[in-house]
Amino acid sequence: MPAVPSSFIEPVWDQFAALLPARVDCHPLGCHRPRISDRIVFDKLVQVLVFGVAYAKIADTTCSATTLRDRRDEWITAGVFTALEHLCLEAYDRIVGLDLTNLSVDGCIVKAPCGGEAAGKSPVDRGKQGTKRSLLTDGLGVPLGCVVAPANRNDSPLLRPTLEKLGRFGIDLPERITVHRDAGYDSKITRGLLAEMGCDSVISTKGTPLQAGARWVVERANSWHNRGFKKLLVCTERRTRVIDAFIALAGPSSSPDDSSVSPGPAIAGTPLIRIAWTSHRWDARPTRCP
Repeated sequence: MPAVPSSFIEPVWDQFAALLPARVDCHPLGCHRPRISDRIVFDKLVQVLVFGVAYAKIADTTCSATTLRDRRDEWITAGVFTALEHLCLEAYDRIVGLDLTNLSVDGCIVKAPCGGEAAGKSPVDRGKQGTKRSLLTDGLGVPLGCVVAPANRNDSPLLRPTLEKLGRFGIDLPERITVHRDAGYDSKITRGLLAEMGCDSVISTKGTPLQAGARWVVERANSWHNRGFKKLLVCTERRTRVIDAFIALAGPSSSPDDSSVSPGPAIAGTPLIRIAWTSHRWDARPTRCP
């Protein structure tokens, strides 16, 4: 069973391949072993992301675990994963349109049994090692950026770097932005920060029954990430840059404008592909929507 349907992975691979830097062979004798195909490594990294398995478990005669790690780090250094995420969101904004007038921010704590740079004592798991993802979404739940930190970090200090993720896309922002958050952000510090950044705020009040409001879309995005990508549910990576790369590759995990769609494993660009299915036609389009 493939990790991701071909109708989703093929467009993503085409764009990913276009972002790969040209390789220069520096061996003085030109006698390297044949290089493993980038497509094989890409497919195995997708399997690692979706199934959450160890590199040694997914390695076989076509590609070793060492090659997977080396090629992964090579692509991270070249900025390929971040560039893919940017292109996906820019295309979505041009074709569908991001709802940037209403933003939602929330933290999600997952297990991090291997420790590492982004691991700390989890306040919700008896002090075991955990990682927190501070996620920013638009009004429909499309992930716009994520900050990774140890699980024992409070939500409030992560708010500024999370909101600053908006500035990396070069997308025109509306004059007024409303940020929706839960009671964990109910403090003068966070309200003052939003006022400083020129944003309105809707914050649940501490000590009162849960108020979901428009914030539920970020809860759904966190749930879809954890359900669709086991690598994000149990974080076994020790370096923050690798975690960020897998989050960028995961991207929007399902169609944000159709909550009836089962958010099974998908890859960055799934919302765009689903909407393009009903609004655009192309010669090689399959006869049925997956």
